Amino acid sequence: MTTGEHPGPMGPFETVGETIGATPMVKIQASPDSVDVFAKLEAFNPGGSIKDRIGLYMLERMLEDGTLDPGGTVIEPTAGNTGIGLAIAANQLGLEAVFIVPERFSVEKQQLMAALGAEIVNTPTEDGMDHAIEVAHELAAQQKNAVVPQQFSNPLNVEAHYATTAPEIYETLDGAVGAVVAGCGTAGTLMGLAKYGDEQPDPPYVTAVQPAGSLFGEFHGEAPEEDEYKTEGIGTHDIDVNQLYEPELVDELITVDDRSIHAEMARLAKQEGHLVASSSAANSLAARQLAEQVATGQLELTHPTIVTVFPDGSDRYLSKGIYGDFEDWVG
Repeated sequence: MTTGEHPGPMGPFETVGETIGATPMVKIQASPDSVDVFAKLEAFNPGGSIKDRIGLYMLERMLEDGTLDPGGTVIEPTAGNTGIGLAIAANQLGLEAVFIVPERFSVEKQQLMAALGAEIVNTPTEDGMDHAIEVAHELAAQQKNAVVPQQFSNPLNVEAHYATTAPEIYETLDGAVGAVVAGCGTAGTLMGLAKYGDEQPDPPYVTAVQPAGSLFGEFHGEAPEEDEYKTEGIGTHDIDVNQLYEPELVDELITVDDRSIHAEMARLAKQEGHLVASSSAANSLAARQLAEQVATGQLELTHPTIVTVFPDGSDRYLSKGIYGDFEDWVG
């Protein structure tokens, strides 16, 4: 089993791990006629998100280079899709998985990780992810064959998208990619797309996306005003954590507010049939904004084609009221 290798769009597949990647690309209809905007639909992965890619890729590489021995244990502090992606990969590769999760974080995702065979260790919610990270490293140090992949600092995160997501995009569009747009949490997706694109004959315009209140602007010499935001999976309150982000690879940073993101989630569902979550809506808005700049002559691209990603679906966020009133969602 190797990420990115598929017998065909319908299989036959030997294992569920082989279905990771090769996700469809669909045009975003609410974009200018003169500019094509495509979204890569990562909810089609078996674990329902783009994090399936890094889960399998990182563990395969760690087994290959001896960082982790067969039958070992993966320990990761996570409250989100990365845990599900790692759990699927561990399940397929014969590894044990332990996730350190602040106790009141996403009960649905904890249930899914446990269903995949992972052990969940809860820490006090008020201690946050910093404490969860400490616990993960303490547990790993107590075992002979255990690793903490550390998605925010592990270069394999970027490599996963360089090796799988980016080539799929370029193959689908015959290399005609004018811009890539992606929200940044770990920044692994955008950095992988940027590095791959930089090696192409016509490098794309690289656009990072963040919610208002996030601090990625500090990477670019700005002094953004920090604030809370409801949008999940992207943004940062501490750029020291985001060790994979390389600002020199980014041409533009677009900031989108929660209210606009909430409205776009509803629009994508009602008008285009996309049941996606907040990070996807942020990417859609940023990609469409870029397309308007191209259509009006404010920005010139090597190709009138913009590609973004929809990282996951909306089903795991329904209990948070993503399709209800904005005030209820942020409340």
